[in-house]
Amino acid sequence: MAARPQNIGIKAIELYFPSQYVEQSELEKHDGVSTGKYTIGLGQTKMTFCDDREDIYSFALTATSKLLKNYNIDPNSIGRVEVGTETILDKSKSVKTVLMQLFGDNTNLEGVDTINACYGGTNAVFNTLNWIESSAWDGRDAIVVAGDIALYAKGNARPTGGAGCVALLIGPDAPIAFEPGLRGTYMSHVYDFYKPDLTSEYPYVDGHYSVNCYTEALDAAYRDYCKREAKLQNGHANGESADGKTPLDRFDYMAFHSPTCKVVQKSYARLLYHDYLANPDSPAFAEVPGDIRDMDYQKSLSDKVVEKTFMNLTKKRYAERLSPAIQVATNCGNMYCGSVWSGLASLIAHVDSATLDGKRIALFSYGSGLASSFMSLRINGSTEKISKTLDIPNRLAARRAVPPFDLRGFLRTAPRCPPTKELRAQGRHLHTSPRYILLGEG
Repeated sequence: MAARPQNIGIKAIELYFPSQYVEQSELEKHDGVSTGKYTIGLGQTKMTFCDDREDIYSFALTATSKLLKNYNIDPNSIGRVEVGTETILDKSKSVKTVLMQLFGDNTNLEGVDTINACYGGTNAVFNTLNWIESSAWDGRDAIVVAGDIALYAKGNARPTGGAGCVALLIGPDAPIAFEPGLRGTYMSHVYDFYKPDLTSEYPYVDGHYSVNCYTEALDAAYRDYCKREAKLQNGHANGESADGKTPLDRFDYMAFHSPTCKVVQKSYARLLYHDYLANPDSPAFAEVPGDIRDMDYQKSLSDKVVEKTFMNLTKKRYAERLSPAIQVATNCGNMYCGSVWSGLASLIAHVDSATLDGKRIALFSYGSGLASSFMSLRINGSTEKISKTLDIPNRLAARRAVPPFDLRGFLRTAPRCPPTKELRAQGRHLHTSPRYILLGEG
């Protein structure tokens, strides 16, 4: 009997984002808000956006074609392609079927699209891992594509937009391997962010409620992860025993779904709050106010004392362990389904391979409505090729800054779904690399 595949994970990564952006500091002036509201309050530096010459089809085609080309992947070596997105151009035809144009005669490709807000990409990854672990696997690798164009109506949510797409090559013997069995999931029925108007790309969103939902989901998914990890370790507690160490320190790096980078910073601190509740007498928590221990759970979700206390305690760790993973998010904005996976790409691109070797990485994925999962990976080999191929710092620096007025002009015409019959593109600027394949083109 053939041995089952080992070290299933990510073998290659490609990332696409548009070549134009607005400075969040300029957007603050344009919107007439206080200085620092977006750059400090949200932790956002720049926001990438596309004009009407690009869409989710071109995003996915570009990311996938570059993955195949840059890593010299034979299209026939791929047995599954699945897409996670909430950017819908057709209520029936999947983005995956559009990608079939890239695979020539290889029509034996499982997978379609997965939709649930920002969680679709993660569910596509899980489906792919399950496929490789199953009797249905035919020995070939798989590709997961995750991306979106995040648009908001005028108001407080607009600076939390963004755009981008990630393509992942997944298979056995990967340098970035998922840890088997280590996954915690939380699902619930809420209306924190939703798109019931099928004629518009703009969502209905309750920002404060959505952050609370995100925090509750993180709490529950992390608790479930810890329980499963303890079970796999025969009930032994996780974490370091040395003074000043906590269970959170078992992860060398982390990446979160990033609605804003400030939410990521607060969420990392929230995990340390969990460690405190599990062991409040640890020397690591000597400076934590005693009344926090018995605080009502619902109050803790938005309590500023809890938030500030644990953000202060995690400040150094955040800079070391999460800062590399938010460089794409702070410079591009929210990629929705691609967000957490672009965070992983950012981490790989900003930390050298020798430093990453053998390290553990935790990921938290969240999609409104809601669906969420906490998982972990381990670096089992060189990531140098992936880092050099991504070339994220140089690609970010090569983009073009545009005034907020240009963004406003695009957003006036963008939220038309379906598009008008007399479609005439208004955009003027094209990146040198996007791939455009017209519907019906052979």
